[in-house]
Amino acid sequence: MSVWDELVGQEPAVAVLSEAAADPARMTHGWLLTGPPGSGRSNAARAFAAALQCPRGGCGVCHDCTTTLSGAHPDLEVVSTEGVVIRVDTVRPLVALAQRAPAQGRWRVIVVEDADRLNDSSGNVLLKAIEEPPPRTVWVLCAPSPQDVLVTLRSRTRHVALRVPPVDAVAGLLVQRDGVDPDLAVTAARAAQSHVGVARRLARDAEARARRAAVLGVAARIRGVGDAVLLAGELVETAQADATAATGERDAAERAELLRVLGVDPGAPTLPPAVRAQVRALEEEQKRRATRALRDVLDRAMVDLLSLYRDVLVVQLDAGVDLVNLDHDEDVRALGAASTPEQTLRRMDAVGQARTRLAGNVAPLLAVEAMAVALRPQG
Repeated sequence: MSVWDELVGQEPAVAVLSEAAADPARMTHGWLLTGPPGSGRSNAARAFAAALQCPRGGCGVCHDCTTTLSGAHPDLEVVSTEGVVIRVDTVRPLVALAQRAPAQGRWRVIVVEDADRLNDSSGNVLLKAIEEPPPRTVWVLCAPSPQDVLVTLRSRTRHVALRVPPVDAVAGLLVQRDGVDPDLAVTAARAAQSHVGVARRLARDAEARARRAAVLGVAARIRGVGDAVLLAGELVETAQADATAATGERDAAERAELLRVLGVDPGAPTLPPAVRAQVRALEEEQKRRATRALRDVLDRAMVDLLSLYRDVLVVQLDAGVDLVNLDHDEDVRALGAASTPEQTLRRMDAVGQARTRLAGNVAPLLAVEAMAVALRPQG
């Protein structure tokens, strides 16, 4: 057993990280782990942190390994954001924490899972801490690509790239770790395009598979502008419901806990003036989290649509490669017969532009409507 066991298909990256953890001469105090969604950036960062703390370089079973992998080790700090950006007030405490010696481990490891969400202000605050780290502090930044990180931070870290793992490797992990039926595991891994987290959800949740099928069905249902507008509304409403389901229960629990700590009756019709500001601050944070959740759900739907049009293009060009959506083979071939490769490429461009607009804070309904109109058949 090893801390690296679940990093399937990442042998080159594992080799670099494990060698650095075992040999102080190979260590550096700033690391940048990049890779596409689902490649396992966060898992790699935690495994690296565990290997740094472990006396045996990442055995996977000792106290240091298990507590680090679970996030409970006192010398591990993992920072992620459920908002659109990582704010300065989140970074400043990290800079102060980095100056402290490890409490009980070999290193103090600070993992920033969404380093691509650092803005100029928060990135500049973090920069000096990475430039002049204490001798036993290690920073691990995670992002989709080096270009997503501020160039000043990128230039002061050692880059390790993760790749998209093979479908068979992801399917094998689902079978071994989660007991998924092998055929379903392969279908889920292929549909998720080797995104381990998405593949696991598709393999274990029939409703998630149904929602994905509904998204893919949008392409065949758009016949004109009216259809496009209606289906865009449906997509956004479904995404909003999913995002609310994911965050609503947590929001209510956080509010109740805050009121309890402040000594306020959660059932009171009005709040005392002294606590309103704190409740308002929590509500603002929850709104930012809901916005991020909605965008993430819509972006995943668009990635699924892109995979469908990719399959259509494969069929149109007779490319001779496997389809991502084998279980939608009939729909793919029907769409391919009813359009040209040029039209398929334009549709893929429209989906990509919608993703860019969402990332740029365009209203979700407007971005999805514009995309859906561009997906309609052209006479």
